[in-house]
Amino acid sequence: MSAVSNDLRKRSKKRYAGGHHNKRWKGSRELEIGMQGILITCNMNERKCTAEAFNLLNEYADTLYGPEKLQDNNGSSSEEEADEEDVDVALKKEVAQLKASGAKQERRFQALDSGANNVIFIKTKNLESDKLVHHILSDLHTTKKKKSRVILRMLPVTGTCKAFQDDMVKYLTTFLEPWFKTPNCGTYQIAFKARNSSHNKRDEIIKAIAGLVGKLNPKNKVDLTNPELTIIVEVIKAVCCISVVKDYTLYRKYNVQEVMKEDTPKPDVTTAKTDTNAAEQKEKHDAEETNKEEEKKGDEDNDNNGPQDNKEADKEEVDGE
Repeated sequence: MSAVSNDLRKRSKKRYAGGHHNKRWKGSRELEIGMQGILITCNMNERKCTAEAFNLLNEYADTLYGPEKLQDNNGSSSEEEADEEDVDVALKKEVAQLKASGAKQERRFQALDSGANNVIFIKTKNLESDKLVHHILSDLHTTKKKKSRVILRMLPVTGTCKAFQDDMVKYLTTFLEPWFKTPNCGTYQIAFKARNSSHNKRDEIIKAIAGLVGKLNPKNKVDLTNPELTIIVEVIKAVCCISVVKDYTLYRKYNVQEVMKEDTPKPDVTTAKTDTNAAEQKEKHDAEETNKEEEKKGDEDNDNNGPQDNKEADKEEVDGE
């Protein structure tokens, strides 16, 4: 009976531990309200996208903020000290160190489940995600170096709130003040997208946010062609991710692949018109020269025909006589 009871106890403990572990893992690895980070979209291959994202972010974060410093959880005790101490004390120390290392310190970049397919969320710590992403895109736009194959867009997330219109407007009232509240002002556009969320209507959300920006300062004006600022609103399930960015149009809606492409030179309209006018003038000049030559040739023919006609006339007169 004791063996059976022990077996049952192990099973129940295993089931409980497994379920508890899964619940904790799921809760700590999902995008939640209150987080800051970077939304990264990709084309099907999320695993490769995550690896590329870590490489890219760490490369530029090292430049801006310096290499990441991790705390040493190994403790200061050496093997010799452990040998000299009592076995029980050494075991307690080891357990304490394991617990300390088990409660892992947060890295500056952590990949979380965003709640949408082909979208990953990189949680950031102790850095400005909007500044970092702008720096990355600026460098890629200048150098045209291809440093990614599957990453599509990189959107900074500097604020999150509940994905309901009232909650969004309430949150944005304070969030947007540094950019749009008097005396600050600027031209802007709103880039809104919702994933796995059907309770928000795009037009209504944009209208509500535009009304809010207008209340913060009437001098704020909408510009859909080349705005100074872009308010990014990305809704995923019940979480709304928000940021205000610069150069959204210049950096192709923060699309990494498009930014890395070589710029194709556009034809100069002024030069094209000048070339056209020059061609027209040349054609006109050639036509005038041709007409002059034809007129000159005609005059020469008339001069040559004149005396001959006179001779023939004189001959006719003689014959007449």
